Amino acid sequence: MSSSHSRTSRGASTIIFLPSGRRGKFPQQTTILEAARQLGEPIESICGGHVACGKCQVRIEAGKFPKLGVESGPEHVSPPTDEERAWLPVQSLSSTAPLRLACNARLLGDAVVFVPEHARIHQQTIRKDATLRPVAVMPAVRQVYVELSPPSLDDRRGDWERLQDGLRAQWGLDNLNIAYPALRTLSQTMRQGKWKVTVVLWRESRVIEVRPGYQEGIYGLAVDIGSTTVAAHLSDLQTGELLATRAVMNPQVTYGEDLMSRISYAIDNDDGLKKLHRAILGAFNRLAASVAAEAGVKSADIHEAVVVGNTTMISLFLNINPENLGMVPFIMANRDEMDLAASELKLRLHPAANVHILPAVAGHVGADNVAVLLAEEPYRQDDVMLIVDVGTNAEIALWNGKRLYSASSPTGPAFEGAQISQGMRAAPGAIERVRIDRETKAVRYKIIGEERWSDAWTPEQPPALFPTGICGSGVIEAVAEMYLAGVILPDGRFNPELTHPRLRWRGKKGEFVLAAMDETTTGHAIAVTQDDVRAIQLAKAALYAGGKLLMREAGVEKVDRIVLAGAFGSYIDPFHAMVLGLIPDAPLDKVIAVGNAAGDGARIALLNTERRDEAQWVARSSHYVETAANSAFQEAFVSAIHIPHQVDEFPHIARWLPEPVRSAARRRNRSERRSRRSARQRN
Repeated sequence: MSSSHSRTSRGASTIIFLPSGRRGKFPQQTTILEAARQLGEPIESICGGHVACGKCQVRIEAGKFPKLGVESGPEHVSPPTDEERAWLPVQSLSSTAPLRLACNARLLGDAVVFVPEHARIHQQTIRKDATLRPVAVMPAVRQVYVELSPPSLDDRRGDWERLQDGLRAQWGLDNLNIAYPALRTLSQTMRQGKWKVTVVLWRESRVIEVRPGYQEGIYGLAVDIGSTTVAAHLSDLQTGELLATRAVMNPQVTYGEDLMSRISYAIDNDDGLKKLHRAILGAFNRLAASVAAEAGVKSADIHEAVVVGNTTMISLFLNINPENLGMVPFIMANRDEMDLAASELKLRLHPAANVHILPAVAGHVGADNVAVLLAEEPYRQDDVMLIVDVGTNAEIALWNGKRLYSASSPTGPAFEGAQISQGMRAAPGAIERVRIDRETKAVRYKIIGEERWSDAWTPEQPPALFPTGICGSGVIEAVAEMYLAGVILPDGRFNPELTHPRLRWRGKKGEFVLAAMDETTTGHAIAVTQDDVRAIQLAKAALYAGGKLLMREAGVEKVDRIVLAGAFGSYIDPFHAMVLGLIPDAPLDKVIAVGNAAGDGARIALLNTERRDEAQWVARSSHYVETAANSAFQEAFVSAIHIPHQVDEFPHIARWLPEPVRSAARRRNRSERRSRRSARQRN
């Protein structure tokens, strides 16, 4: 379909907002701001849409977006007026993806619109804080103080030779080399310090900075590049103290919500790889500057960074074509640990800073999975332990007491609120908790940004804000609660025998209203539809099947402990996750959320070089299990689509499940026991 055809042949245009994923159809000539308001997309507009504040700047994306089902371009909106041009950066107007004022740009065709963070009224709540874990501080970077004798007619050694001799005599350091930025200023620095200098070393082998006199201060950055969010943790490399943490949306979501979409974008567009690389590079540099400013230092003071991410994210970060990761057997360019110069990667850190990238396991099990294992150390536990890093691409690890097993499952972006009719990311106004009365079907919910549950709101004490959509944790709880209340059946269909005002039918497809139209910011009711339920079923089935495949490979029938990692995993309620069939059965008190374990593992590697060696061992000793085109995975996936499961029992939550499900499980188990007895007798 050509762009001109999409502009002229339709009375209504599709608009999709990123990174929230909200979408809708509107008549042509509708302003982007008006469409945003109707969809609940929180775009800043202090002047109320009068082109007088310039706050509502959004970007019109260009190109074909197969996943979104549209083609977008700057010509799909009305051209800027002179009044609007005055607010926009000159260079943006000639860009293929220009900035526009949402209040002035009118729809002429389908459009994909990216809303930058500065234009959002309520920035996304990104839950990637670091967890303080005990770690011995043994960083790759350290500093030493040296006092030298000045040159004389009898001592004509060069400045670098003089410094080498001093480091050898006073610190026992030998076979050193010096980074060019340090060499370039060495002579001036030594004389400025009157031959007393502080030397910053990397791995006891390379001088990366020389400072006049005695000066403390060496800093390191741990960065977790997730498919959806990027988190950075700044630490003092002398004390190990965590100084600042920040996280931002991964700007690559503009080009695809999931990994395969981004791989396709890089392959199918001539400048696709360049755009994806520049996007993550910009996010990295902004985060580095942000955490440094928060800690009262400069990003140029950061001497080393440790970076983790899945294999696709690391490839795009390094500007490596990810084409081979888009086809079986999913081969990466390099799966070993890497040490690279920050300057070569165009990262705005110290001029001689090193960037250490943790190793990957294989396929789509990357450095982030290794970092999680480094943080959780399952190989030091006696329990059979399942670790699930929940995200757009779920990475799963199992320790059976003897060996590590790893796999990835393509869960897709549904858990992030994408592909959900009224889904949104975890931002203020998003429904994040849901409870449904088993008898009356009455609903109460909790939204981000308001401490009270909805049933505690009163006209005298209204909430701080009203719901605008539902995020991933809210959808999971909603579907699980709907199942427990008999609104949906084990196969995911809405119960045709149920009659209730909240249950509405659109043809043969049902939807269940969580928040009535007069309760929401948008004026539209927030409901969970049949398609939403199906999207969650497919996502949870992929995750569950991955875990079951590892259990089968490891020869275990049950797990003692389940660890939910990742920003999203931290906010999944274990009970609802198990009711849904997202995770296998286990004691509920043994299902724990550990937050951003990948970021924690990166920080551990930043502070302790011995743990980097451990990470290399973890990556090489882990048995990788491929899920793609695996018949056992496909079989497990089909069974896992049912809620909680078509076959597997969940004894730890059985008393809460609907009676027909418990009875069916008992019948299946009796039948299976009889079959096993018969088989033994025949043998």
